[in-house]
Amino acid sequence: MGESNTRSASSAGWRDDLQSLAVTLACAFACGSLFWQLQMPAPYMLGSMLGVWAITAAIKPLRPLLRVPRWFHIFVVLGVGVIVGGMFAPETLAQMLDWIISVTGMLLASILATAAGYFYLTRRRHYDPALALFCALPGGQAEVILISREYVDKDYVVALCHLVRVVFIFCSVPIALALMLGESAVQTSNRVLADLPGIADLPGSTLLQFAGVAAVGYAVARFLKTPVPFLLGPMLLSMGLHLTDLIAIPRISEFVLLAQISVGGAVGARLGRVEFGVLAGYLRDALVNVVLVTSIFVASAYLIADWIDLEFIDVMMAFVPGGLYEITLLSLIFGFDVAFVAIHHSTRMLSLLFALPWLLRLLDDPKAERSDPGE
Repeated sequence: MGESNTRSASSAGWRDDLQSLAVTLACAFACGSLFWQLQMPAPYMLGSMLGVWAITAAIKPLRPLLRVPRWFHIFVVLGVGVIVGGMFAPETLAQMLDWIISVTGMLLASILATAAGYFYLTRRRHYDPALALFCALPGGQAEVILISREYVDKDYVVALCHLVRVVFIFCSVPIALALMLGESAVQTSNRVLADLPGIADLPGSTLLQFAGVAAVGYAVARFLKTPVPFLLGPMLLSMGLHLTDLIAIPRISEFVLLAQISVGGAVGARLGRVEFGVLAGYLRDALVNVVLVTSIFVASAYLIADWIDLEFIDVMMAFVPGGLYEITLLSLIFGFDVAFVAIHHSTRMLSLLFALPWLLRLLDDPKAERSDPGE
């Protein structure tokens, strides 16, 4: 009887997930298509996020249906890892030596930005140290939120701060790129998306390689206990195979589209559930923090670009503290050097995850009595 009930609950869970996924992706695709017709920058990412956000906030009966299940999100990130790794070529190894200065500058900017956000939240807003630290970290959104549950009571404040940061970057970067690069860049990026090879254009062996690299990379990363295994495992394996010229997996049109609407739809659905009346105080803190942190990264990118004679916009894309998956997809869409961007963002995320336990030990008492500035 118990096993039967368990199977029934599991089956119902899968049905709910698939129903939610179908509704969310349909809304995201429709809104993204509208933005495509309007020739907006990053139309399927930006359109899906804004559209699902508006629908979730406006139509309360639909809220339980509008979500992207975590298992599907992981499936998408596995594929993104393979695609990002495929941006590395044999000549990239020589280029990586030229990126040491910019990577070091990005890490120093990360330390400065985290410190600035931390001191603002503790000194001006009187957050407890652990909560302020988790809110101020400029990366590792999903992982930081998950870890924060073990150290603070108000993990929803951490989630809000990171969600505001990702959404702020998510909305501002495509618009900034359109303004800085001009309308022709937007049109070029949309043409690039339209010209990507589709599943029907590729041999079955390439599709098997794509799936195999994702599965094997993830399995090996889990076995080695690598941080963020569903991203770094496929990405590192794909990178190694492409650097040695053993495989050549192109960006697949349908998957790039799926990644955009699933990431955009997931962010929009989460944002639409935020009750502004309850979280008004925390929302203000999150906005101030994200402007402070982003300003430090943009200023650092400008200085580093001038120092090593690179284009500011290239360095900005590598520095800006958006979500790794979101910024990587924007880099793909707008034709940036994805290897350059991915190395910087992956380095920051790994450094944060490895440093977090040490930083928490420096705090006097993460379980100490907590203030409540948002109430």
